[in-house]
Order: sequence, then structure tokens, then C-alpha cells
Amino acid sequence: MPYFDHEGCSLHYETYGHGSPVLLVHGLGSSAQDWEYQIPALAAHYQVIVVDVRGHGRSDKPRERYSIPGFSADIEALLEHLQPGPVHLVGLSMGGMIGFQLAVDQPQLLKSLTIVNSAPEVKIKRFDDFKQFAKRWLLARVFSMETIGKGLGKNLFPKPEQADLRNKIARRWAQNDKRAYLASFNAIVGWGVQEKLARIVCPALIVTADHDYTPVALKQAYTRLIANAELIVIEDSRHATPLDQPEAFNRVLLRFLGDH
Repeated sequence: MPYFDHEGCSLHYETYGHGSPVLLVHGLGSSAQDWEYQIPALAAHYQVIVVDVRGHGRSDKPRERYSIPGFSADIEALLEHLQPGPVHLVGLSMGGMIGFQLAVDQPQLLKSLTIVNSAPEVKIKRFDDFKQFAKRWLLARVFSMETIGKGLGKNLFPKPEQADLRNKIARRWAQNDKRAYLASFNAIVGWGVQEKLARIVCPALIVTADHDYTPVALKQAYTRLIANAELIVIEDSRHATPLDQPEAFNRVLLRFLGDH
């Protein structure tokens, strides 16, 4: 399993296939494992790069303050290490935030940008926002990661036929380091680059589930702020679209990558 070091942190990554490079960046509390349904489909046509973000998976979990710009700097260091040239970056949730950060800071590194169930800012603007984030933070402080994983699985995959996905997410979530998870959660709250979206010059695909945590209207609003962006809604899906609707998601992603 390949690793590289950036600022004293050992980061795990893997590569598959050959061709134009596609970099997959996971979300909060996740890891490269959660791209399992995308890697084979993409590797038949592209060089696929997956990475465990600092504090996640098989990467180090340093005792320090995390930030979205810091995560983005790790990705920049990975690309400098691998030298693949400009990449198609695909980011889910927190991974989408990392993608936005990289796209506005280092646009020359991206051939295209795909954002999945994410947003260019997470600002607490209303009391309801504060209640929502406070509730999530307190739950993560009080309950074990295993308990949180079971609850998350029921929320993400509520259908009877999704029992395997529920069990899978619960097992994987239990492997999270709680301290690193909370540090990553704190990195998200208050972050934002929405005022810089005009800097994104590469083609962009915004993918949203019809039942994501945030409404489709939010994605429609920020899609209009990006010069060369399109929005696609995946039906009958929740926040973990690459897992709950892999065929529909892969079809949309492969079409977009093929066009660019």
C-alpha cells in the first residue's frame, strides 16, 4: 500500500488503471473504501487515484487542528508526488469542499471538477444552523463511533433491501478515531469559498441526490455562480449517492468525464 509524507503526516493512497487521471476524495468519517463501486468502472478507462484524507482511513491522524485548506494542501502535495498532470477531481461531501478549495486556489491542477452532495460554504447564519451543528457535535462527543455508525446507516440506507449497506457503513464508521473525526468536523463548520467561485475555470459537474441533507435549490443557486457548470439530480438517493445509486452515478460521471 503506497504512502507519501506531507508536513510530517503519512497519507495513504492507491492507484488503478491507466489513462487520464481521476482523483476521488471521500467525505467526513469515510475513506477511500467508499469508492468501491466507482473504482472498477472508472479504471477501465482512466487512471484512478484514491486517497485517505488526513485523519481518516489508513492515513495518519495527527493531534492538531484540521482545516479544509490544510486538507487541500495535502491533495496538492499528493499531486506533486505523483506528477499525473491536471486531474479530474471528484469530491463527495467534505471531499467536495476540498475540491472547491483546490479549484479556487490552484485551478491549474484540475482538468474538471465533480462535486457530489456538497457545498462551497458551511456557515452558521441562522439559529437553526447552530442547533443542527451543535446536535451533531454533541452526538459525536457523547456516543461511540459504532453507535453513530449504526444510526447513520439507518438514515442513509433506510430501505429493507439496503441492510448490507447499513451494516457496511456501521462497521466502517466504528473504525474512525473519534478525536480525528471531531477535528475534521470542526474543520468544516465556518469554512467557505463561495465568494471565490468565479475563479473556477474548469468544467464542473454538480451532482445532488434528491433526498440529500440540503435541498436541490441550494445546489442550483451555487451552480449559477460557476462559469462552466451543470447540475444533475440523482433520483431515489440520499447523501451517500455513490453507494446507494452507483449505476446511475457512474453513468452520469462517465458521461461528463468523456465530454471533457
